Amino acid sequence: MAAAPLKIVVFDDDPTGSQTLHSCPLLLRWDAASLRAGLAHPSPFLFLLANTRALAPAQAAARVRRICRAIKPALEAARAEGLIGSWLLVSRGDSTLRSHFPLEVEVIAAELGGPEGWDATLLVPAFLPGGRSTRDGVHYLHGQPVHTSAFARDSLLGYRTSFLPAWVEEKSGGRVPAAAVERLGLAELDAAAADHPGGNGASEAAAGPGFQALCERLAALEGNRTVAVDAERPRQLAALGAAVRELSGPHAAARWGRPRRFLFQAAASLLNGLAPIGPQPLAPAALAGLRRRDGPGGWLPGLVLVGSHVPLADAQLEQLLTAPGCSGIELEVVKLARVLEGPLPAELLASLEQAWLQRLGAVLSAGRTPVLYTSRGELPCRSAAERRRLGLELAALMARLAAALAPRLGYLISKGGITTHTLLAEGLGAGLVELQGQLLPGLSLVRLPAGDPPLAAGLAGLPVLTFPGNLGDGGSLRQAWQLMEHPQPLPGPPPLTAALAPGAGSATRPRLAPPPAG
Repeated sequence: MAAAPLKIVVFDDDPTGSQTLHSCPLLLRWDAASLRAGLAHPSPFLFLLANTRALAPAQAAARVRRICRAIKPALEAARAEGLIGSWLLVSRGDSTLRSHFPLEVEVIAAELGGPEGWDATLLVPAFLPGGRSTRDGVHYLHGQPVHTSAFARDSLLGYRTSFLPAWVEEKSGGRVPAAAVERLGLAELDAAAADHPGGNGASEAAAGPGFQALCERLAALEGNRTVAVDAERPRQLAALGAAVRELSGPHAAARWGRPRRFLFQAAASLLNGLAPIGPQPLAPAALAGLRRRDGPGGWLPGLVLVGSHVPLADAQLEQLLTAPGCSGIELEVVKLARVLEGPLPAELLASLEQAWLQRLGAVLSAGRTPVLYTSRGELPCRSAAERRRLGLELAALMARLAAALAPRLGYLISKGGITTHTLLAEGLGAGLVELQGQLLPGLSLVRLPAGDPPLAAGLAGLPVLTFPGNLGDGGSLRQAWQLMEHPQPLPGPPPLTAALAPGAGSATRPRLAPPPAG
């Protein structure tokens, strides 16, 4: 009888951490039924979209704690039923180091450690397709220390160093001194990669000395030491993943005295090392073919949302707006802030929303792609709490506008993690989305499933391209839009249409009325 499979549960602090994977479920709610369905899915991965990067530290900790207390009995039940064997837990964080580290991983450790505790937390921020690598403990973005980038100057999650041990000390407020952080270097990983089992088909027990040395190094860890891991190539992370499976898998006790327990604070590339998966079923042009049709007619139009305001997003937006088929509509942040602080904010905001919605509808009716974007730059705020509140209000506004138009759309592109999570969870009301694959490196295309009962009518099958704020070059957003605008038709039945999508329930939350089609 085959052994029950390994399940890798990823706590994702925004919806973009699946950006190296395909064919797995992403949950936006964690009730018992949703968790069971996710754990029963054949993919080795289950993503829990916590969206904690959008929250204040105390709120983020509370949300992670709530998810831990939901997933613990679900994991135990799934193992008892034989749905899974062992599991690994990953706190997926930003590859440009903006995160609530070590807060979130400490909550996971406390809630799910059990009497055995953890041997180590491996810090692996590399995202190789996006140019994020680590050498000699220093984390780089396209060859430059990441602390020199605009991302390090984030007003809420900024930092001052790219040297990971010092970064850990800074982020922990000195509770974890840099000297206490171990490092796992490229030389050790390359030696392991030269002869680890994934490279020559041998069993773990028959692996060569480099891989054996890596296993011995990891097996010696205890007391939940923090280990900063270098990575520049996929084969290094593949060797690390093989060593982790060797030390934590079903045969670990016989070979190593006891199974080891590792936690991970990591960006996306580690995931491919922990559970290698094959190529995605659909090539990018075919992924774009998931765009919905107007019944037997042509393709339904698209909508682009740009909530991210980092300099890279500004450059990408600028290039997209030069495309002949796009029309920009700005959400004036200063105006929204005045409305929220003034008298009768609900009534005034509703009036503004209707005006913006009419403008979006007019662009669609003219046969163009509306690009809904927030004012560029960052509005000065009196406090971090005010900054977060304004950001969430903006994201919620964009989500409501997009949801009102969604039954008429063939696809959505959403740039920015907070923008995307709010769109999926609050605007579209999705409890789960299905990851189809990567349209461009790091740009995940997800699809709303046909059988998600809370979905409003006309939303099932809608593809959404989740576009991180910090990814790509100046032309990537325009390139993604062009791919979605020129899809390759899929063989077999056409994609679901807004009118014919099965399994969609009736709307359960208030929506803006969409504008007339003409």
